[in-house]
Amino acid sequence: MAQRYTLPNGLTVVFEELHSARVAAFQVWVKAGSADERPDQAGLAHLHEHMLFKGTARRGPGEIARDVEAHGGEINAWTSFDQTVYHIVIASQFARMGLDILGDAIRSSAFDTDELAREIEVVCEEIKRSQDTPARRASRDLFSTAYQVHPYRAPVIGTAESVRSFDRDKVLEFYRRHYTPKNLVLSAVGDFTEAELRRWVEEIFGGDWGRPYEGAVARAREPELTRRRVLLRPDEVKEAYFNLAFPIPQADHPDVPALDALAMLAGQGETSRLVLEVKRKRSLVNDIHAYAYTPRDPGLFTASFTLPPAKLPQALEETVRVLAALRTGLVPADELATVKALIEAEAIYQRETMQGLARKLGHYQSSMGDLEAEARYYEAIARLTPERILEVAERYLRFERTVITGLLPPGTPFGAEQAEEILDRVSREVPGAPVERRAPRAAPTGPALKVGRATATSPGRVVEERLPSGARILVREEPAVPLFAMRAAFPGGLRYETAENNGLTTLLGRCLTRGTPSHDAEEISHLIDSFAGSLMGQGGRNSVGLRGEFLSRHFQPAFRLFADCLLHPRFPEAEVARERALLLQDILTREDKPSGVAFDLFGRTLFRTHPYRLSTLGEQSSVERLGPDALRAYHAAHMDPSQLVLSVVGDVKVDEVLALAHEAFGTSRGHAAPPPEVKPEPPLEGPRSDKRVLARAQAHLVLGFPGVRVNDSRRHALEVLSTLLSGQGGRLFVELRDKRSMAYSVSSFSMEGVDPGYFAVYMGTSPEKLEAALAGIRAELTRVRDEPIPEAELSRAKQHLIGTHEIGLQRNGSRAALLALDACYHLGLENFFHYAERVAAVTAEDVRTVARQLIDFERSALAVVGP
Repeated sequence: MAQRYTLPNGLTVVFEELHSARVAAFQVWVKAGSADERPDQAGLAHLHEHMLFKGTARRGPGEIARDVEAHGGEINAWTSFDQTVYHIVIASQFARMGLDILGDAIRSSAFDTDELAREIEVVCEEIKRSQDTPARRASRDLFSTAYQVHPYRAPVIGTAESVRSFDRDKVLEFYRRHYTPKNLVLSAVGDFTEAELRRWVEEIFGGDWGRPYEGAVARAREPELTRRRVLLRPDEVKEAYFNLAFPIPQADHPDVPALDALAMLAGQGETSRLVLEVKRKRSLVNDIHAYAYTPRDPGLFTASFTLPPAKLPQALEETVRVLAALRTGLVPADELATVKALIEAEAIYQRETMQGLARKLGHYQSSMGDLEAEARYYEAIARLTPERILEVAERYLRFERTVITGLLPPGTPFGAEQAEEILDRVSREVPGAPVERRAPRAAPTGPALKVGRATATSPGRVVEERLPSGARILVREEPAVPLFAMRAAFPGGLRYETAENNGLTTLLGRCLTRGTPSHDAEEISHLIDSFAGSLMGQGGRNSVGLRGEFLSRHFQPAFRLFADCLLHPRFPEAEVARERALLLQDILTREDKPSGVAFDLFGRTLFRTHPYRLSTLGEQSSVERLGPDALRAYHAAHMDPSQLVLSVVGDVKVDEVLALAHEAFGTSRGHAAPPPEVKPEPPLEGPRSDKRVLARAQAHLVLGFPGVRVNDSRRHALEVLSTLLSGQGGRLFVELRDKRSMAYSVSSFSMEGVDPGYFAVYMGTSPEKLEAALAGIRAELTRVRDEPIPEAELSRAKQHLIGTHEIGLQRNGSRAALLALDACYHLGLENFFHYAERVAAVTAEDVRTVARQLIDFERSALAVVGP
């Protein structure tokens, strides 16, 4: 049960004891964001997010990140229009230390002048990265058009010019004004007692900070929008990015629950009206969604979509038609009931992790003013009626005062006049009836289960059973939250593909839930929503499968739906064609994500013959050849129950899971094919490099080496090596980002496979810094290979790995995925139950040995993408 109290100095504390995992999460919500900046402070709130971890009176630069990582924790922050949030999640045995680090940063940051200068350069690199991201550019256009006076019109991150203008005095002025106890909320959730927390908070956050609260900053009020605003402009994009938005009220307005439900009805999830009508039935967009953005001040109801530019007129017309129907007809009661159940289920899913629950508590207290706002919100959701939804739609979906923005590929023959004509014409065509929606047939039920006396299991124990078919079933009861997760895994994926059918397993994964003999694609989507869950196929480098997560009260029908999609996909021609077209569009737009292009280029450079050289998305020529017959043939050959590993984790009963598994997967179809022969990649005979020219603000480089298999005894040593280099306390981050301001993003990766994968470093940097950045990466790799590793640094890396592993396994889905994939790759339960001891056993010599074996610049691959 969440509780709240206030310190004498004005700091508000919200907290909840939760002992389901040995983890604690702490967040400090500063009720000041970019909308609280003066014009000469643009980007200053966000700069604080960077600077507060750069040193305090007690901790020097870099010590905060090193201390957190040395105790298995993660620390980070984010900035929005309305608040700046600093968060740490850490093993509960180190909870007090984690809270002390967070409090020290908030209360006593040093703002060293030299550190400030370096971090300003890092923020400028982050700004360049955002300039290379079309979605960010599209969002910037939307807000600068929707808001003419209010500070929401400006980007949170600021501009390079404004950020470079900051000095220490300006930073301190903002800090002293806003970082004061009465303007803060501390949110704490985890494995501690109330008495412990109260004692820690008083010691760390109590007393007079010497910074009296001066009150909230007055914000300019945005005048009411009385006419349309349109900004459509050409941009170097491969697809159009389009926004259609309407002004709506702020977070605490009584219409917000209905607006959230309206947004979900309109465009959230596979059964929402825009997805069904505009994407699925008419294939006009690649992606479409709607959302109600309700910050502290009035927000926006937005329908956003990406699409081929030639389809823009018809897509806009259909989008307006769907939204107009919501203004003129009552939503069917069953459709609204499903949406209400999904919104209410979100509160359950938020309880899976300490940090998720801490974020919820912090949001309600800082943005809504009190924790009780959550109960009021869900009470309002429960009271919603079709009439109330219609009332709100009529009030806010007013096409005469719409904001329209779009990034259009060069040469797109579509302008403001055409957009306005479509809005005028379609909004006058009042629909006579709401959009037709078919009720789904019931999920396959099978015979009622007769479950005998429960198996003698305890929460946390993994029960494994091999079925007569050969399928392996792994079950772990975790009753803390009324949810469960399922993962089905089969050997395969990219490793089973060739250049001729590249993209097959990605397309197959997308089509697994698009129709069975029992249900068509739309019915499956409705059933998933009715179970308040998710269900989707997955195709990776070494496996292919299906993942599902649901409320546990729907266990039996959800399990049977999962099994139906896994065993009996029909791969209907129309659905395969639709998914193939969407996949081809994803391939076409890869250039809009230059870091992904860099990794694809690296794969083709490092591997010349092995399937790992191929892109997981596929290529246009190979995907165009794929059809239902290819998917059916692969499914029959490589997804028989005899090849299956299924894991189920959560609020379930072992006997019930095993009974359903026997019913669904107990018999083999008898069509399983042996795995294809995959020839090993020949050794590199010298360094390789390739470059792809793209006109972008940043250059993206990947430098890497042949790696190890998933079952290699050196795997844990390699993970420790990568952690020594990565993370906020890692060598690459400290040397190249912190000290030399070369990048916003720099990290190392160990990608193991059934066959040897790779070990690599990625960086995004300014083009003029590319050669220096590459030299810096080489220097750090050489140092970690050739010089002894200090014991303290080794210990920090190992503890960080152990702690983040524990933090990452809070979710049922994460535990189910680890169990399924490790079993699929014949690794047993080592990672699940013995990961910490395996990592703890790694020595400095183990790390140096694997570094010497892998880091060989004469056997390396370099990929560069940029100007």
